[in-house]
Amino acid sequence: MSLLEINNVSHAYGEKTLYKQVSLEFYQGEHIGIVGSNGAGKSTLIQMMIGEVIPDQGYIRWQNGIRTGYLDQYAKMEDDISIIQYLKTAFSELYQVETELTNLYEKLSEAEDVELYYNKINAYQQKLEDEDFYQIDSRISKIVTGLGIDAFNINSLLGKLSGGQRAKVILAKLLLNETDVLILDEPTNFLDKEHVVWLAEYLKNYKGSYFVVSHNYEFLEQSGSDICDIEFGTMKKYGVRYSEFLKLKEKQKEDYIKRYTLQQEEIKRTEEFIRKNIAGIKTKMAQGRRTRLERMERLEKPNFQQKVHLNFLWVSPAASPALVIKNLEVGYDKVLLPSINLTMMSSEKIAITGFNGIGKSTLLKTLVGYINSLGGAYRFSDTVTLGYFEQELSWEDSSKTPFQIVMDYDPAMKREQIRRKLSEVGIKSEHIEKEIRLLSGGEQAKVKLCLLLLKPCNFLILDEPTNHLDQEAKEGLKSALEEFSGNIILVSHEEKFYSGLVDRVIKITK
Repeated sequence: MSLLEINNVSHAYGEKTLYKQVSLEFYQGEHIGIVGSNGAGKSTLIQMMIGEVIPDQGYIRWQNGIRTGYLDQYAKMEDDISIIQYLKTAFSELYQVETELTNLYEKLSEAEDVELYYNKINAYQQKLEDEDFYQIDSRISKIVTGLGIDAFNINSLLGKLSGGQRAKVILAKLLLNETDVLILDEPTNFLDKEHVVWLAEYLKNYKGSYFVVSHNYEFLEQSGSDICDIEFGTMKKYGVRYSEFLKLKEKQKEDYIKRYTLQQEEIKRTEEFIRKNIAGIKTKMAQGRRTRLERMERLEKPNFQQKVHLNFLWVSPAASPALVIKNLEVGYDKVLLPSINLTMMSSEKIAITGFNGIGKSTLLKTLVGYINSLGGAYRFSDTVTLGYFEQELSWEDSSKTPFQIVMDYDPAMKREQIRRKLSEVGIKSEHIEKEIRLLSGGEQAKVKLCLLLLKPCNFLILDEPTNHLDQEAKEGLKSALEEFSGNIILVSHEEKFYSGLVDRVIKITK
């Protein structure tokens, strides 16, 4: 019996068809990586799995009694409890059993039916042992260390955590719950390199099943997951790792183009024969071929994901030194990082890495003037023109479309220019007029990238620009940054992305 059955599912948003009569089955123990271009329908599939979205046609059905756990990065949490208290709620049932066991021991001396009490005590004790209750602290410690939560005090209140720290804690509790199925949507976005490696190894050895949406393809490869590919309204499961999937898909792409080309040639020859003979002595033959042509199941025109070509509008490189930082202290109500000293020469490119929540984004927001420094100083060259990419996907008016957002940014642009610029970053035509709040994280990130590309600059400050981007967009962005002649400060947890791009890497530690 299948763990999850997808039966004849069709679903659309407006004029965009995400799935068309899709049927697929997944089985217990399968580890599945869900891939596809931005906007293909990966997150929608996740939402259908957890019951937040109902398909227009067909159904998605879990096996009876299956316990699922969903990584909801925006789940409500009590601000006034500590991290360790929150994590222990994963074992609330066992702690309740322990309390009942303690109460039984206290009542034992006054009990008339001692044997009945001993039976209950033995049953409770056996449950605690079967569930490894006495190893809870060790299990929590393992997860806390693996995800880097020990870098910030586990006695810290949840209300004091940054967004990245909060997401890590939610993921930790989900892993501690040890459900039959894990459902994870972009879990690596808030993890550092070493923690991504740890999570991949953890999932590789996970006894249950999991479904994970990720654009971190090294992570998918390391976790040993099979692949479910969403493309052109279809879903297909591949029982291979990501690297092997890419090879298979490339071959299928070549085969499809070949079959489509041959079919088009046949259609053209047949139509030409019908045109010449429909009124002549070969009328019956022409009519027969026309009937066969009408019944032919025609292949859709190939529309494979195109490479993304990006170009930054840059002005002359800044004079050296482009940036000088002296004893800079950053934070909100308290200093987050040690005093920072840094000098960047003209056209130098650097990557900044370090634990999520340690203060990298706060540093960037300070440098671009979004928040005030708490001490020290920094100075850009007078010839610097800044361009900034903020990782948060927030909008002043989320009901506006990408077209309206770009038009508001540059009212002088013509309609055709706006559409072309959005298309260049990989925004599909059907999404250009859709409300931004309805777009996937990857599509929203591309709109933010489009706005950045419209601004002439010679110093880019980029905060995790690849978090939501598909492979084509990542490759296009890296190529554009390699060609960019100005300065770059890049915060990223993807070593593969910044490797070969930057002149030096600065790792921030506590």
